[in-house]
Amino acid sequence: MNTNKEGSTPKSGEQIVSGVVLEALPNTHFKIKVGDNVLLSYLAGKMRLHRIRVLVGDKVEVLLDSYGGKGRIIKRL
Repeated sequence: MNTNKEGSTPKSGEQIVSGVVLEALPNTHFKIKVGDNVLLSYLAGKMRLHRIRVLVGDKVEVLLDSYGGKGRIIKRL
């Protein structure tokens, strides 16, 4: 069973991938390089609550949504 930082399992159509932070944007949004793709991601609520900092160059786990447009950063590796 695959659980994420928030303690829940990913829903169907969602997958967890690893990536590297390329750029930090306002309002806790980030550009993440996953493989050959660059996607826009936002910081998960638990990471905001516990004030976990994510910097450029950090390796992170991203929970992709079923539409593939955005992702949610759930863990800093």
